[in-house]
Amino acid sequence: MDPNAFGSPLHNMSIYNLLQMREAAQRPIRVGVVGAGATGRAIALQLGTPVPGIRLAGIANRTAAHAERSFREAAIRDWQSAETTAEADSLIARGIPVLTADPQVLTRSGEIDIIVEVTGTVDFAASVVLDAIAHRKAVVMVNAELDSLVGPLLKAKADDAGVVLTHTDGDEPGVAMTLVRYVQSVGLRPVAAGNIKGMVDYYRTPATQQGFAERNDQDVKKVTSFADATKLSMETTVLANATGFGVGRRGMYGPACGYVRELATLLPAEAMLAGGIVDYSVGASPHTGGFVVVHETNPYKQTQLAYYKLGDGPFYVFYTPFHLPHIQLPSTIARAVLHRDPTVAPQAGPSCEVVTIAKRDLKAGETLDGVGGFCAYGLIENRAAARDINALPIAMSEDCVMLRDVAKDQVVGFADVSLPSPRLIDRLWQEQLQRWPSARPPAAGAAPANARQQKGEPVTTAA
Repeated sequence: MDPNAFGSPLHNMSIYNLLQMREAAQRPIRVGVVGAGATGRAIALQLGTPVPGIRLAGIANRTAAHAERSFREAAIRDWQSAETTAEADSLIARGIPVLTADPQVLTRSGEIDIIVEVTGTVDFAASVVLDAIAHRKAVVMVNAELDSLVGPLLKAKADDAGVVLTHTDGDEPGVAMTLVRYVQSVGLRPVAAGNIKGMVDYYRTPATQQGFAERNDQDVKKVTSFADATKLSMETTVLANATGFGVGRRGMYGPACGYVRELATLLPAEAMLAGGIVDYSVGASPHTGGFVVVHETNPYKQTQLAYYKLGDGPFYVFYTPFHLPHIQLPSTIARAVLHRDPTVAPQAGPSCEVVTIAKRDLKAGETLDGVGGFCAYGLIENRAAARDINALPIAMSEDCVMLRDVAKDQVVGFADVSLPSPRLIDRLWQEQLQRWPSARPPAAGAAPANARQQKGEPVTTAA
């Protein structure tokens, strides 16, 4: 029997005990990290602690200086450069971490157990994930941009290859999904889940976020996407695809409140009971983390929950008051390698998408600047509704050229733009559409998105 197979003695042991055994046996899980931006550096720092039973075996990054910084900040001094997989294999086998500009050196290495993709890109990241899957590597995507766009297709390809593909604990989708799985494991019924946000402002731009980015040593477009609802929408789309939940309306409700447990009465009961929704709170204590709403109608159970100060019901809010991607990632790595258990991954086809919305009036001839830019923000939408209006996913919007004017706060559709030269992600998007056709596929020459748009007033909220 495979020692990691479900039901085997080792499978039933806790992650902690299995990692301790690996540490004692000097057989750590060997991790290859692709990407050395702010999040990648934090991950390298944590893995360099080191985590018992897990080791950082290599970093791939196109700019060598950034990867060198990752090793330096993690106090890993004995790394060496590797230009080929053979060089990497020889070094890693001797316990020496490697630095490379080519991610295939890691994805194709026989000495690497799992790849952590953390570039925040879409097309490039897709090529990394596909190559890792093709070479039978488990993959953790710390990349909501890619996961929210074609995560279902990549998961299907990983399943076909017999490897694990997962988003990570510590990022909000993983925090909420871990909580969803917990409440299910104790017999509760989750009907909503999502993020605890401090603020949302659709119209933030790199200009407004420049100072924050500099103070926190972050990429300015990345932090803009945090503020303008795009990253929030991507993260909740990852969660929706993992739970099968939808959204009550485009962009979600996002009620402002003082304490996250107030969501029990602020989110729409009908939508929660109709199949579940993803959503978020604004300004609610504890100001960060993830939540799950459960529904309980048994009067005896309601009495017990009230006694333990969870409220009068029938909706009750459970929450995790933190999200720490770099610290919680090792749990996802261990679950994937030791138990072949994805922390958060699509159930099947897409449940939701993130559509492109004009941040200002857009004019024909303009080139869109993608996620976290000046041109557009992204909002989560139910998949059927997004395909009904042929909406352009924001993760595909960069370098698209506007063919016609689109007014502020209106959806940008495929018919409104000219796509850049063929990209890998365009092929994957079409493959995902063919694998899971929408209920009402748009006809050839379909009208622009806003000619058939389901009207919904934009909501801008801030703490």
